[in-house]
Amino acid sequence: MEQQIAQNSVAIVNLSKTADFVAEEMKSLSARVNTNENKVSQIEQVVRMVQGKCDQAEIYSRRWNLRLNNLRETEGENIRTKVLEILKILTPDEVDDIRFSVYTVHRIGRSGTGGNRPRPVIIQFPLRTYREKVWKAARVILHLRKEVFAWCCLQVLDLSGLQCEDVRVEDSMGGWSLTVALCSMVLQARAAASRAHRRDGERERKRGLEVERERGTIKRDRGSVGCGNSGEGSQGGHRVEVVGKMECRTNERTLPEVESVKSVRRRMEIQRRKISSEVKSNNSSNNSSLCDQDWDEVVVVHVRADLFINSRSWERVRDALSQLGQLQLHCRYLRVEELSAPSIASLLGLLPQQDLLGVDIRYSSLGVSGLAMLLPLLAPFPQLHSLRLHYCNLDLQRTQPGQQGALQDMSKGLGSMKRLKRLCLTALRLPGHLRLLLSSLSQPLEVLELPYLCLTSTDLAYLSCSPHASFLRELDLSENRLDESSLPSLRRLLGQAESSMSQLSLCGCGLSDTLLGALLPSLSCCRALRSLRLALNPLSRTGLLSLARTAAGIPSLRLLLYPSPLEEYEPGLPALPSSAQLLDWPLLEEPEGRDLTLRLLDEVLNLKGRSRDLLVTSDLLNYSPDLTVDET
Repeated sequence: MEQQIAQNSVAIVNLSKTADFVAEEMKSLSARVNTNENKVSQIEQVVRMVQGKCDQAEIYSRRWNLRLNNLRETEGENIRTKVLEILKILTPDEVDDIRFSVYTVHRIGRSGTGGNRPRPVIIQFPLRTYREKVWKAARVILHLRKEVFAWCCLQVLDLSGLQCEDVRVEDSMGGWSLTVALCSMVLQARAAASRAHRRDGERERKRGLEVERERGTIKRDRGSVGCGNSGEGSQGGHRVEVVGKMECRTNERTLPEVESVKSVRRRMEIQRRKISSEVKSNNSSNNSSLCDQDWDEVVVVHVRADLFINSRSWERVRDALSQLGQLQLHCRYLRVEELSAPSIASLLGLLPQQDLLGVDIRYSSLGVSGLAMLLPLLAPFPQLHSLRLHYCNLDLQRTQPGQQGALQDMSKGLGSMKRLKRLCLTALRLPGHLRLLLSSLSQPLEVLELPYLCLTSTDLAYLSCSPHASFLRELDLSENRLDESSLPSLRRLLGQAESSMSQLSLCGCGLSDTLLGALLPSLSCCRALRSLRLALNPLSRTGLLSLARTAAGIPSLRLLLYPSPLEEYEPGLPALPSSAQLLDWPLLEEPEGRDLTLRLLDEVLNLKGRSRDLLVTSDLLNYSPDLTVDET
């Protein structure tokens, strides 16, 4: 028992020593933990400080970034090359070192996450100066604003050739409404761009003031001069202060303007003035540079359209064309109605010269002098190939003083249009003057329309021997009285144009059975003829059937517009009625005569095998003009 007690005592002593040792170790570990906690707290503070500085550095670096929206995205694209090409356009004077002016270029987000819309592009610049150049040029050229315009989107809007719902209605008001709407859109876009430019300028001004305040380079003058002395009396101090002010004013005369002005706004104003003057000097040496003052002269979208202008829309069109803006209006075909010669002349001076293809002037009281003034003004348009003059109050059947000189001026004006291919002169009444007008043209016409021109046999004789005869594709001699003296010239003309003539109109020319019979052999030789219009001619049913046989024998013919035979009119019609009489005279109410004519025409067409591909009609108003268009 005693031995067991002694062993337990020894064990208790050892345990006491062990407990004391563990207690000492715990104290040491606790001290170490406290020390480590302090170090961790210090490290966390350092990490937070470093993280804050990194965030600030990241935010600061993003100040020199630009975001490019709506740049088309393609698979396997080289986005850096695309962006560099855009920057070359924006800043052409920096092309040499543009590769070194861009740090990184990348798109935001994963590929395919944006749907149909391309992902934005971030451009990072190492230098603030070049970033500011690009941003300034982008604002001037395209106003990269979501509510104004998007880069790399619409550049040309072509609205030319629009027709109304009924394509057969040539003189609809659809063209007029489209013209007014387009001009209103141009004016509204210019006003919106002006407002956006003012907002951007104000925002840029405020941003410049904030940057200058952050740098601390400009401080407001608080009126302290620092010329007083505390050791002197008030009188001496006042004297020294006055002297100090005088010295400051004297020094102001020798200092530059920037050093003498203490106001922040005034100094910013002077800096902008200097920048503007530098930009102007750069523009004189490099035309591709841009300045702040020509922002409204940069064209963003070119709008092409056919314009229809009359006295009601004239002022709005003039305003839309007279000033440049982000939308520039280009005219392809110009139609003018009821305007004076000076108004038309001023309008031609506003149109872009490279786009105009045709001019159509109608119902304008121009006279010989007005046309002599306008025709030379068409010479600067290099692409102009069509000229139409309808009812322009020109009557040369009565001799007037200075008439011959004005005609010569008209001839020179026509000759100045080097690419003229289509000429239409309606109701100008120019008997015996066709040679004078057409002889000055530098190249042959392909389309010649001369209705209501009171042509004489001399005019037709010239036309049949002129350089235009063998090149004519369309010829309209409607409402020009033809007789036996003019028939040989017309036959010679058809012989010259037999391989090129596709449309021929001889409506209301007074062709009787005898005259038409003499003309039919020449018509049968026109192997390219697709449309033949002979309405309002005094033909009998026999003459009409002869015409139908000849027309059915022309393989290329698709349309025959024939006159109603004399047998279908009410009694009392003259033997050789005029076209006006045929148009006004009533037809027989009984359908037997018309049915007989249609049955005989069907027999002729069936006999020739042309019942399906040749349209034969007497409906002057409702026949389809699409049949006269070449098949594609």
